[in-house]
Amino acid sequence: QVQLVESGGGLVQAGGSLRLSCAASESIFNSYGMAWYRQVSGKQRELVALIRSGGSTNYADSVKGRFTISRDNAKNTVYLQMNSLKPEDTAVYYCNGFPVQGSWGQGTQVTVSS
Repeated sequence: QVQLVESGGGLVQAGGSLRLSCAASESIFNSYGMAWYRQVSGKQRELVALIRSGGSTNYADSVKGRFTISRDNAKNTVYLQMNSLKPEDTAVYYCNGFPVQGSWGQGTQVTVSS
């Protein structure tokens, strides 16, 4: 049973933008919150942005002012608008509940060239 499907990644030049989407199962979407995480090969997965069921948000210091997380409750979908992208944003991006709920999806690769 597929519970998390991420999309929207790609190759972009530094300074560019991408919008990631994540379709989640209702059970995950209705947990305490939804979040985007990212992982660089060989490194730990890190929390990028969080949106609680009430709409409040938190961001990693490295993306504050550049990334915006949002959610569409009617579609069980969470988005990540990424602007002013930097090469250090290159990673596989995953969504999941916050706290993490169940298995991870396949993620979506974001590559930012300098």
